[in-house]
Amino acid sequence: MLNTAGRRIYAIGDIHGCIDDLTAMLTLIDLDLAADPTSHPLLIFVGDYTDRGPNSRAVIDALIQVQHGPIPAVFLLGNHDQMFLDYLVDPTAPATAKYHWLEAPLGGGATLASYGVPGADPMNPEATCKAFAAAVPSGHRAFLEQASLWFSLGSYAFVHAGIRPGVPLQQQAKQDLIWIRDPFLRHAKPHDSIVVHGHTPVREIEHHDNRINIDTGVVFGRRLSCLVLKGDQAWDLRPTGLVPVHPRSQQT
Repeated sequence: MLNTAGRRIYAIGDIHGCIDDLTAMLTLIDLDLAADPTSHPLLIFVGDYTDRGPNSRAVIDALIQVQHGPIPAVFLLGNHDQMFLDYLVDPTAPATAKYHWLEAPLGGGATLASYGVPGADPMNPEATCKAFAAAVPSGHRAFLEQASLWFSLGSYAFVHAGIRPGVPLQQQAKQDLIWIRDPFLRHAKPHDSIVVHGHTPVREIEHHDNRINIDTGVVFGRRLSCLVLKGDQAWDLRPTGLVPVHPRSQQT
């Protein structure tokens, strides 16, 4: 029997600078808790707070407020959040084999602009690094530096991208936890826990029996998702209420 160790978990997918969607989701969570109070709520954010979207700075401001709010919260590190930190250390290093962080596909330029540093140029990344470092509040940098790589509770493990199949959670490599795709996504056998993750956008929350993908691509014009877990039950929190999320093996 699946369990959440007596907690009601609200797991929020990749935000990517979409502050209006985050604000709306936090309101939905408050409304759900008001309608059905629990003494043991827990918020879990699976990372990718920054890049591509309109206001990464405001998102981090809001999450820091959540961190100091009345509901316990866990903040996981996403690969885009790591790229933010990496740029401050070495602005010339490419983030991936194909792209620098400031190139449009990764969206770092939008993050710089949200901090009041326009004109980011991947051909001259050093030009805006000093201004960006000066514009980023120390609390924002500390928030990302202190983000967790994984979190486990009851029958569930929470990570940003996924895990390397067959490797215990405590021994997972950071690179896999924030970047992995195919070896994890194609693995159909059970893991030690059901893995709740983001990183790979899908149109709706997907429950694959051994993993649940909650990145519903808000920055691509879709919606921000929130998976609600309690015991062996899972729901998708929407403005119209809670919609059950069933494992694919139980879907008809």
